[in-house]
Amino acid sequence: MKTFLPIFISFLLLMTFTSCEKLQNEKTIKLAHGLDINHPVHKAMILMGEELEKNSKGKLKLEIYPNQQLGSERQCLELIQIGSLDMTKVSAAVMENFSPDMRVFGLPFIFKDRKHTFNVLDGAIGKELLDGGQKYWLKGLGYYDAGSRSFYTKEQPVETPEDLEGLKIRVMESITAMRMVTSLGGSPTPISSGELYTALQQGVVDGAENNPPTFYLSRQYEVCKFFSLDEHTTIPDVLIISTHLWNTLNAQEKEWLQSAVNVSVDYQRKLWAKAELNALEAVKEAGVTIIKPDKTMFKNKVESIYESYKNDEQVYSLIKRIQESQ
Repeated sequence: MKTFLPIFISFLLLMTFTSCEKLQNEKTIKLAHGLDINHPVHKAMILMGEELEKNSKGKLKLEIYPNQQLGSERQCLELIQIGSLDMTKVSAAVMENFSPDMRVFGLPFIFKDRKHTFNVLDGAIGKELLDGGQKYWLKGLGYYDAGSRSFYTKEQPVETPEDLEGLKIRVMESITAMRMVTSLGGSPTPISSGELYTALQQGVVDGAENNPPTFYLSRQYEVCKFFSLDEHTTIPDVLIISTHLWNTLNAQEKEWLQSAVNVSVDYQRKLWAKAELNALEAVKEAGVTIIKPDKTMFKNKVESIYESYKNDEQVYSLIKRIQESQ
């Protein structure tokens, strides 16, 4: 027994050390976002978690908190900045409040078409803007497709910019979005996405602007019966990681994570294309009138926004580079 006891104690110490070492080698990354679990972004994040665990053989795992469980997009970015949250997905329109150069994505009609959008996002300009937030403790890892945003209203259709005059339109917490609605004659009203349905019901706002899948999944079509596809902005969603976490990852871990992100981005974009078609069909069946206005009228109304950036050398340079790119 005297011989066995030291061996038994040594075995326990070894098991404890091995367990601690294993725990130390495993990292769980906490990711929060504000979307429904049926949204293409959430489904892509599920795949990202599976890919990450597979790539790292279980050393890196993803823990996802959907439906604004940890706060609004702005609140999640603030949590990331202080290191209390690892990752989030936010609209570039919200990101512009933290990384100002992102404003360029919120400019109306900045992109020629969907192909042009992806060429910019996946090219040098997109990479430059993903890295630009690092001085604010926010590093971008990739862009999810968020389609094009259009106006939807409760009482009257929007067929021309004049139809927006006097209407209170919900916008994201974005100066660029507010300037756009103002230039079109509306009254911009920033409200968080979680409060919008009630705000529409109670008449706090007369309408809002968003993409078809979000309009459908948020059930706002139950209140707003007119959807005008003017497609004024094509603002991507940005996958953000805290530099507090990123800088602790070694080169191999960063590669595992970025690879998983890239797979999820490709998957999300495919899901998004289907979701847009399905959403438009579903809201039409629910009694929503789909309007396809002449976009030229809207484009002409917002030209002054571009001129206002001539004194901002950095943003104006980005505008020119995007417009000149293929």
